[in-house]
Amino acid sequence: MKFGVVVFPGSNCDYDCYHVLKHVLDQPTEFVWHKDRDIAKFDCVVLPGGFSYGDYLRTGAIARFSPVMESVVKHAERGKLVIGICNGFQILLESGLLPGAMLRNQSLKFVCRFVHLRVENTATPFTRKTKKGEVLKIPVAHGEGNYFTDDETLTSLEKSGQVLVRYSDPLGRITADANPNGSLGNIAGICNLKRNVFGLMPHPERASEAELGSSDGVKIFKSILEIK
Repeated sequence: MKFGVVVFPGSNCDYDCYHVLKHVLDQPTEFVWHKDRDIAKFDCVVLPGGFSYGDYLRTGAIARFSPVMESVVKHAERGKLVIGICNGFQILLESGLLPGAMLRNQSLKFVCRFVHLRVENTATPFTRKTKKGEVLKIPVAHGEGNYFTDDETLTSLEKSGQVLVRYSDPLGRITADANPNGSLGNIAGICNLKRNVFGLMPHPERASEAELGSSDGVKIFKSILEIK
């Protein structure tokens, strides 16, 4: 499995993702500059967290027009894997690869702490190494992670199993107190209908080694490695 980690001006979690993929999981991994267009050699493209283009206008709004994103869209349309983490999730929304939008956190404050995620669907390339209902401990770090969409789209996401992880308490209960940003339905991550594009606000790369306080996040990356 060959990974490409996209680097936008303002990305700051690119090296974290690279480290997990290259050094923890021993997978061939390369950085991809945002002006590059040739990503055909990669099986999975990672859009990392950070503040692409300083988060001017809206989070991900400028990065969506980077040359590499034209190729990422085509990459996804061909059925190859794309995962967007935090700012990467925001870019996926702005590019139309995933439905919905991000609003400011309900508290209007930047939130940086461990949260708990309940796995809702394991029948995807990103969650196959987890169990349905399993609770993962993974950190968030964002100011605009309040996922929002219209009622029709939300209903469709729920019915089609596109909500992959949801904010919960440590016992897996979906509560308002467990929601760090006010996201609709406690949604922390969704995929597209084809199940090959996944966006999530929490940072699995920051919870992929025990020394970091949790290694639950590595299950997401190990799931990707299971693809045939």
